[in-house]
Amino acid sequence: MLENRKYIIIGVFCLVGLIYLSRLFYLQILDDSYSLESSNNSIKRVIEIPYRGQIYDRNGKLIVYNTPVYDLYVTPKQVRIPDTAAFCRMMEMTRPEFDSIMQFAKDYSYVKPSLFMRQLSKEDFARIQDALVDYRGFEPRMSSMRTYPAHTLANALGYVSEISKKKLENQEFPYYRQGDYVGHNGLEEQYEEELRGKRGVKFVMQNVRGVAKGSFKNGLYDTTAVAGKNLYTGIDVDVQRYADSLMQNRIGAVLAVEPATGEILVSVSAPTYDPNLLSSRHFSKNYVKLLRDPYKPLINRPIMASYRPGSTFKLIQALIAQQQGSLFTNTFYGHSGSPMRCHCRGGNNLRGAVQNSCNPYFYNVFRKYIYHNNNPNTFKASAIGLHEWHEATVKFGIGQKLGVDLPSELKGNLPDVDTYDHVYGGENRWKFSNIYSLSIGEGELLISPLKLVNLAATIANRGWYIPPHYVKGFGRVGQGVPQQYLEKHQTDIDYKYYLPVIEGMRMAVVAGTVNKMADIQGIDLCGKTGTSQNAKFGHKYDHSIFIGFAPMNNPKIAIAVFVEYGGWGGSAAGPVAALIAERYLKRKTEAVKLDEHVKKQNLMPPLSMLPGYKGPKQPPHFRKPDTIRKDTARKAQKPMMASSVNNEQRTANNQQSPAGGGQ
Repeated sequence: MLENRKYIIIGVFCLVGLIYLSRLFYLQILDDSYSLESSNNSIKRVIEIPYRGQIYDRNGKLIVYNTPVYDLYVTPKQVRIPDTAAFCRMMEMTRPEFDSIMQFAKDYSYVKPSLFMRQLSKEDFARIQDALVDYRGFEPRMSSMRTYPAHTLANALGYVSEISKKKLENQEFPYYRQGDYVGHNGLEEQYEEELRGKRGVKFVMQNVRGVAKGSFKNGLYDTTAVAGKNLYTGIDVDVQRYADSLMQNRIGAVLAVEPATGEILVSVSAPTYDPNLLSSRHFSKNYVKLLRDPYKPLINRPIMASYRPGSTFKLIQALIAQQQGSLFTNTFYGHSGSPMRCHCRGGNNLRGAVQNSCNPYFYNVFRKYIYHNNNPNTFKASAIGLHEWHEATVKFGIGQKLGVDLPSELKGNLPDVDTYDHVYGGENRWKFSNIYSLSIGEGELLISPLKLVNLAATIANRGWYIPPHYVKGFGRVGQGVPQQYLEKHQTDIDYKYYLPVIEGMRMAVVAGTVNKMADIQGIDLCGKTGTSQNAKFGHKYDHSIFIGFAPMNNPKIAIAVFVEYGGWGGSAAGPVAALIAERYLKRKTEAVKLDEHVKKQNLMPPLSMLPGYKGPKQPPHFRKPDTIRKDTARKAQKPMMASSVNNEQRTANNQQSPAGGGQ
């Protein structure tokens, strides 16, 4: 028995020995991986960065492409510079700049390479290539630089720059390295994973001097870099550049979408800048200059600016009131009994009220909605009515993020019962007289241009919308579009209730509040003007708003225009919208006089009028549109204290301008 156990134990030891010997044979004879790791002195692992995906407009025109450049990396431990002054002259940099970069590289790692100089052109690299042999520790790497041939869409596209330390440390899955480029803001950030591609690895043999001697084992272990996917957008770059020209000498935003798909056709944030400024070796200098510009060109106003919608909000009031049953097409209201004054002579039905933007009419519509089937003499009735109003309004995408495919979208503010309970210190302490400014788009309402172009598209579709978005496809048009941009959102307003509102919008352009030249033949533009209050200057320089769509039947384009300090909505914003609609539908501009009228206006305010300006007071002196009318609605109730708006919305509002309402 003991003899058998002895043989078993010996057998186990022999088996273990055979296993170890087999493993040792495999590692030393068959497997090259450890040999590869131990050959760092002669074999170099080179990361191949793929070309970033290009960006196209809806017609296949290039908006962004890649230009080959070189990045120069430095490994501090290997650096040997015989003559630092000569090296600095060759690199066209000062000694302090050299010392600063080298210190940063040493702080990062003494033995790992870090970025020394980026985006050297082919010509610059050719000039220094031979001389670099005399300076050990410096290694050139092929890279690419984003180039913007259209010179437009800076805020929507974003930019590509070196990854920040914070982002590098907070990676969920390690991918980026120190010195890598990554998309920041705009579409470059939103679709970073699709655009960046997949890295490759190449193993190169080199001698003790670092001179390459060919690939290791004929590239057996190499992997090929895979270029990023090309992004196709819904942008019409020709119309986009035309819209840019119309918004020169103005502060504001323009957004246009295709109602049937939600694809964004035009996206203007004014003032803007050439995106090529943030795609060069001088990125830091140019970025700081743009950051300090008091007109804030880095703010993407279409999604980040918050304004009071003014009279454009009357369209929602008309639709939800009809659905509730408190408003009919032939409902007639005069001016008597309203605390709001108006520019029209009074006495309108629904179509006429939309056409003439009658403030007393919509005061009565809102009052009837709030007190519908409830006792108007109680505080509770106001709360019940406002809750119903909030539930109906939110279905238009107001007071929430629509989910546009850009980072930094703000949700705005749609007040509810809790808002006023908080402001007035509890329930049953406020009533209709405290909230009636909401009837004409004033008070605590804050809306971005994105929300209002979505409203225009919703009305154009007679009751539904697809969230506005830039993407049209990856690789090929129509492929890879996120599911959320294919789904319709219903407003639960019957189709029939949109018809009188649309007729009133058409009448507003033909013979209403819009500049008569904006009724361009063959466009059939339907629109609604708005004037957002600017209380800082006694309502003298309010913000101009227009939303609309064209043509009236089977609409192809919906549009929203904001012009800060532009005055009356039908004068500054309306003509811009009409010209953009004409250019998109006709592919040319026939309204030459209107084009000249818009382009000769200079609505840029002096610095003293900008939010946060602390210099000496200066009287406004810039030229105003010739057709501005007095907005008598500005004597409506003043908006309540700012504490009713949350920090996110208040910050966005302060960044842009104090907004208010009207026509």
